[in-house]
Amino acid sequence: MGIITDSIRSIPDFPEKGVIFRDITTLLKDPIAMVTAINEIMEGLVGVEFDYVVGPESRGFIFGMPIAYNLKKGFIPVRKKGKLPAETVSKEFTLEYGTEVIEIHKDALKPGDRVVVVDDLLATGGTAKAICELVEEIGAEVVALKFVVELPELKGRELLKNYDVASIASFDGE
Repeated sequence: MGIITDSIRSIPDFPEKGVIFRDITTLLKDPIAMVTAINEIMEGLVGVEFDYVVGPESRGFIFGMPIAYNLKKGFIPVRKKGKLPAETVSKEFTLEYGTEVIEIHKDALKPGDRVVVVDDLLATGGTAKAICELVEEIGAEVVALKFVVELPELKGRELLKNYDVASIASFDGE
């Protein structure tokens, strides 16, 4: 989708040489692009039955909260280790540049709850897969994963092949 990809700044050689960083801060400051991105994700949820939106720190919060608000669903934050005050479930996973640990409150979901995971970027799929595993460990079900941008060359969709995955824009090796 042109308005989305056109509003995202590409920064070569960040955070390391050979990587093109897709900076969504320029999308966020453009009210038309931001609203378009949120609306496109919500349109992709028409007919999907779910109870909560789950979003990872921090850009998943940015896109997940307005979607939860507009669709009158609860929002469940997934945070970096040590940021949530109550009892948590955690998962370590591999990123493009190392490892990370994320957590969700153990009582945030219950068995049978249905969730949609919303985030800004699908790259290798490591964060999204870890979130799915956390949700499932609690006994809830991931019914869809929605992303603003996808980097297909990093094959994140392959890691998430057992889930309903959609993105509204992509940068394929550009």
